[in-house]
Amino acid sequence: MVVKLKLERSPRRTELAKKTWNEKLRSAEGLPKVVRLSPKMARRWGGRTCAIPSPDEVKELMGRIPKGKVTTVAEIRKAVARRHGAEIGCPLTCGIFVWIVANAANEDLESGRRRIVPYWRTLKAGGLLNPRYPGGVARHRKLLEAEGHRIEKARKHCRVGDYEKKLVRL
Repeated sequence: MVVKLKLERSPRRTELAKKTWNEKLRSAEGLPKVVRLSPKMARRWGGRTCAIPSPDEVKELMGRIPKGKVTTVAEIRKAVARRHGAEIGCPLTCGIFVWIVANAANEDLESGRRRIVPYWRTLKAGGLLNPRYPGGVARHRKLLEAEGHRIEKARKHCRVGDYEKKLVRL
């Protein structure tokens, strides 16, 4: 006898899949917070205390970058650490929250909002463009070039030329 089973997704997974980017941006229970790292992690990341920001905090920092200027995820991490009196800003959550902010801003744009967080002004380390932003590197490049930035090819990646001169230290 052959029994056919119907695969069902758990309700929790389905609920998470239906969240919009803006809902993900607002769902940050217990954040921000500062945690003490294990000795192994402290050696790896270069600090004993780690500030984990809220997504709204990352959004606020990204929104402060003026036209014609850029910042990096590393600068956001430093600002988060300073704000909370920690030695480092969490590299994992800061990166994830930058990605969520970018997608939430794109969602806002698609829904007709005219003023959105200028996520394209936040670069990866070394001034690299972020392939995970909405529209990928091609759109990231177009938005930066529209603000007067020169994009150059760096091996397999694209980066903002002389980004250090336009870098905003938060």
